[in-house]
Amino acid sequence: MILRKVIFVFFIISFLGCKEEQKSSVKELQVAFMSDVHLQDIYGSFKDNDYKGILNPQTGKYTLARTMQSQLQSTRLFNENYFAFLAALDDVVKRGVKLVVLPGDFSDDGQAFNIRGLRHVLDNYTKNYGIRFILTTGNHDPVRPFRMAAGKTDFLGKNGHSQAIFSEKGMFLPKNHDDLPVIITQDIAKLGYVGILDELQDFGFFPKPNDRYWESPFSSYGYENYDFNEAKKQATFENRKYRSNKNEPDIPDVSYLVEPIEDVWFLAIDANIYVPKPEADADTVDPKLFSSASIGYNNLLLHKAHLMDWIKSVTTRAEELGKTLIVFSHYPMLDFYDGAGPDIEALFGTNKMQMHRMPSEEISQMLIEAGVKVHFGGHMHMNDTGQRYLESGSLINIQIPSMAAYVPGYKLLTLKDNDVFEIETVVIDNVPDFDSLFPLYEKEYGYLEQVKDSAIWDKGILEAKTYKEFTTWHLNELVRLRFLKEDWPENLKFLLIRSSGEDLLRLAFDQEEEYNAFYKRLQEKNTEMAPLDSWTGLHMIHDFYKIRNADELAFSDIDQKRLEGYKVVCQQLRKSNYKNLRLWASIFMKVCNGEPSDHFKIDLKTGKIERVVP
Repeated sequence: MILRKVIFVFFIISFLGCKEEQKSSVKELQVAFMSDVHLQDIYGSFKDNDYKGILNPQTGKYTLARTMQSQLQSTRLFNENYFAFLAALDDVVKRGVKLVVLPGDFSDDGQAFNIRGLRHVLDNYTKNYGIRFILTTGNHDPVRPFRMAAGKTDFLGKNGHSQAIFSEKGMFLPKNHDDLPVIITQDIAKLGYVGILDELQDFGFFPKPNDRYWESPFSSYGYENYDFNEAKKQATFENRKYRSNKNEPDIPDVSYLVEPIEDVWFLAIDANIYVPKPEADADTVDPKLFSSASIGYNNLLLHKAHLMDWIKSVTTRAEELGKTLIVFSHYPMLDFYDGAGPDIEALFGTNKMQMHRMPSEEISQMLIEAGVKVHFGGHMHMNDTGQRYLESGSLINIQIPSMAAYVPGYKLLTLKDNDVFEIETVVIDNVPDFDSLFPLYEKEYGYLEQVKDSAIWDKGILEAKTYKEFTTWHLNELVRLRFLKEDWPENLKFLLIRSSGEDLLRLAFDQEEEYNAFYKRLQEKNTEMAPLDSWTGLHMIHDFYKIRNADELAFSDIDQKRLEGYKVVCQQLRKSNYKNLRLWASIFMKVCNGEPSDHFKIDLKTGKIERVVP
């Protein structure tokens, strides 16, 4: 009898020990989120053409790089982010992180040679370091649901010229006498879902034998009767399509839920929504008869409504089964402008400053009611944290910065326990070989100088010493060469560019006497502010874009005394008689005062965000 009691007690202790081990597999688990990598395989090759790119004299390697001019007029880099991605993965390896999530735009434009290059990188880190990659698609992966003929005119060619590469003859015809002959390869076409998933099927999109659980929105089984062979059967591509109505074509949806380790669920939402054009019928597979997916969730209710019901089902079951649920997709679920959206629309217009990508209040509310508590998204190339409260719950949207833009980095999630997420932003600054293509850009610059190109870029970018500094140059040139031309009202732009801080402050007052009295008090009170005549509205514009992209991470890159001057001037301009200046001041102040976005904790029970102080 005594022996039986001892055995029973030993069994209970052992059982409790096992349960504790299961909990510890969740506690302190780390997951890295790397969004908008936009990988272009600069050392890739074409299967149907011997063209290798151009020889880099510094490395002795042929490279399929794009021109610097094209990079500095795009919201993303095309070349140096290749090295930044590898540096980020190496950083993950050093930290011992074994789970890496790529929430879309993992490729330049879903071309075959880039998808093969990505697979090679992921296979390498899986094999050598045991990393599990979990992916979902963005609008730059399947650019349309089906394969699409395409090409680029701006690869780097001989002697600094641009080199056009297209998938079909006749898509591009040289315009100038010194244009290089067009390279033709099928590997530059934009793959649809089928081609991309054929290459990347091992990275979450399909069930694996070691997964505890896997399902898609179209699965007919549940957690209690899960069988891998049945899951594999139902996960075939043909079983994962939807149509908005009977007259529209079938469109793939590669959303999935996976439990790769005990008690942790990853909900990968394929929020790409390709709206068929009116002329598309039920049998359409022509990619030109579909819209881009770049708008994101705003088309969900009309064209992909089944996802909302499935998301609600997943959040409910996760709660019932005690699973830690990690939700991610490519697109933001909440406001990413810290409440400045209405002011931005009023000042710049509804189609400027990427406002067309802002999720509607209705969508955000429905996602909250569907039970999403924390969401990791990309798409915007911004570092940001947004929060929305309703009586039914709250939603925190975490915007992951891009490796291909300022500020370059990724998010690191640590599960402190089932109810606490700790999130740290890891900035990628030290990137080996990021400057290895600079000799090629020197040749490009020389050619642009020779032909007196009006959009020639600032050669100072080639003096960047770190990758972060390089991306700062990229943003500054992007503002100069594109944003100021495309987004800004002419009158406001020229007023700001030509005005010092002191000039702007004067515009906040009707009477000179009022201005003089305020300025005198300001001088007596604030010794930590840079002189208002030491900066102009152009400095303010450039720093606004830094804050817009990097949120609080930008503050270390902006002169603090000048930043204090911006705030003092904006506080007064918000009372100005000039509507556009009031709006501008309001926008600037709001983007400076968002939720913590660098290092913080989230209590999933209360929705409270708490900054983590080093």
